[in-house]
Amino acid sequence: MKLPRKQAAVVRDAIERWKQDGVIPEVQAATLAATIEVQYFDWRKLAKYSFWIALFSIVSSVSAALSDRFIRELLEIVLEAPASIKCAVLSLVAAGLFHWGLARRRQAPDKVYRNEAIFFLGVLATAGAIAQLGIMLDTGSGHYSILLLLSFLIYAVLGVRLESNLIWVFALASLGGWMGTETGYMSGWGAYYLGMNYPLRFVLFGGVLTACALSLESHPLGQRFFRSTLVMGLLYLFLALWIMSIFGNYGDIPSWGRVKQIELFHWSILFAAVAGWAIYYGLRHDNDITKGFGLTFLGINLYTRFFELFWDNLHKAVFFALLAASFWYIGNKTESIWNLGKGTEARKASDRR
Repeated sequence: MKLPRKQAAVVRDAIERWKQDGVIPEVQAATLAATIEVQYFDWRKLAKYSFWIALFSIVSSVSAALSDRFIRELLEIVLEAPASIKCAVLSLVAAGLFHWGLARRRQAPDKVYRNEAIFFLGVLATAGAIAQLGIMLDTGSGHYSILLLLSFLIYAVLGVRLESNLIWVFALASLGGWMGTETGYMSGWGAYYLGMNYPLRFVLFGGVLTACALSLESHPLGQRFFRSTLVMGLLYLFLALWIMSIFGNYGDIPSWGRVKQIELFHWSILFAAVAGWAIYYGLRHDNDITKGFGLTFLGINLYTRFFELFWDNLHKAVFFALLAASFWYIGNKTESIWNLGKGTEARKASDRR
């Protein structure tokens, strides 16, 4: 069994603990430990990044082709076709890509990144088809958020049917886009909706999405999409809170510029409180996602306040010296914790010998 170094250490520790507790005999423990082979290069990550680079290269290739004169003339002919024909063609392309990806996954379910890359191309074709549908149905009302809601419904159904977290992430992104554009349309594209600017609306949206993810953790259907839903919810929540901690509930730059930063400090407190809750929840329920988000954005909150308070009030030499000292301290403590873990692993390996 080939495992990365860290995972191999965890498995070996587990086998050693089972042996000490009498769960498995010493001979069986030695046999299990002998099957572990450390894989020093992470080929899985290389495959993942290779497919992403391939998709980026496909987009770049299409962009480069569009700059060619012959291709542009051909494209002009295609663009003159009715939106209904382009919508139908793109829908067929999307259906073909999803069918191909599903067939390839049945043949080789272990080729996760290749299969998801095919689904990603299907997602792009679907987005193009929905855009052409919007052109067909456009009445000049400007109520185009209905297309984002349609995108969410299509991606959500496809994500569940094809059991694809990638498509599900696009569904949640479409849902967030629908919420933003729908509330913008309802407010006449003003700065506020029900007294909330855009970031505050996404704080509520991210909070609701996060709560839904946590409540569905034990649900049979929700378990497959739990991690991706939780990540998207926390991303919406914390990015919106970070913006709120800087700009507050103001809808334009002139209004924000007339306010002292200390008057927005309560948003920073809320930001820190939510980060603290995420850390507490992660520690209590052994959830690395909430714990990681909490620690990351707590640090972002602290350093954002550091820049706000001291950038104009300290000499730049002192400012950067303090910044360097803080990161030096964090690096020193992190390295100590890492070396402590290495020492524990070394002692356990020595005891086994």
